[in-house]
Amino acid sequence: MAMHRTTILLPEDLRASAEAHARRLGISLGELIRRQLKVVARSSKAKKRRDDPVFRHHTGAPFGSVKDTAADVALNHDKYIAEALEAEVRRWR
Repeated sequence: MAMHRTTILLPEDLRASAEAHARRLGISLGELIRRQLKVVARSSKAKKRRDDPVFRHHTGAPFGSVKDTAADVALNHDKYIAEALEAEVRRWR
């Protein structure tokens, strides 16, 4: 596998804790970063529609119900975005 050198800037406390974690795992800081980036890349690819705030807001709806269909989301798009944003704001308070 070809490797490319990349320079990143990290806050000192993050770098220190990452290095300590890598030492505990017996790997280099570079390997720790590569592993974590793979996890992020994998989860981004596997992200499902229900992870989207608009759909996540309606995860209680049974599969195949009206709220679970793309047609319903298309019809009520603005309403669902507003509800999802309100839910996100409540979650962060």
